Amino acid sequence: MNAVMSKARPGDMGFDVVHLNLHKTFTGPHGGGGPGSGPVGVKKDLIPYLPKPVLVKTDQGLTFDYNRPESIGRVKPFYGNFGINVRAYTYIRSMGPDGLKAVTEYAVLNANYMMRKLQPHFDLPYDRHCKHEFVLSGRRQKKLGVRTLDMAKRLLDFGYHPPTIYFPLNVEEGMMIEPTETESKETLDAFIDAMIQIAKEVEENPEIVQDAPHTTVIKRLDETQAARKPVLRYTKPE
Repeated sequence: MNAVMSKARPGDMGFDVVHLNLHKTFTGPHGGGGPGSGPVGVKKDLIPYLPKPVLVKTDQGLTFDYNRPESIGRVKPFYGNFGINVRAYTYIRSMGPDGLKAVTEYAVLNANYMMRKLQPHFDLPYDRHCKHEFVLSGRRQKKLGVRTLDMAKRLLDFGYHPPTIYFPLNVEEGMMIEPTETESKETLDAFIDAMIQIAKEVEENPEIVQDAPHTTVIKRLDETQAARKPVLRYTKPE
């Protein structure tokens, strides 16, 4: 919803059921994939079939309604990830309609600004306006012997957590970049400059990218070995 919040309503588009993932758009933490929580909204005709119990308001206050004969039944845990839900609700109330609309506009503006700045230096598989994220391809750099993985590792030397790489799967050497609405123009420009420098290094000194990272405590890991033979507990070095 990051690119359409306060701009469009899924119900008007014809959706009958929508799950809103609260991470990022509604401030839920995104690290490690995020806590995975969010409300499910449905059209009026589907309300009788929702899981029970449903929280309802009566003259005596709020209570759980279990008397729903057409319900699909109880889903455990039906409270959901309560802390994340409260956090998102607090954010929505704090921002208000105007604030949420501004968030959407800045997210889309930042992504399009960054995309056009980086377009001359990388392949752009989808050359059109984007929403809140865009996809670059490292095909040009791959022809010079440098993979998208290498460039992601090199970004660590500039102090940036790399963007999602090799996704979407149908884009060769893909990089999915999502600058979000919270970054200033100065921060966006600094990231752009780092990406441009890496693109130039690929052409002029590819070894520095292929051997990255250089400034981190731990150098490049053997990812294949780590996936097949993970070390799951600390062992004190001899």
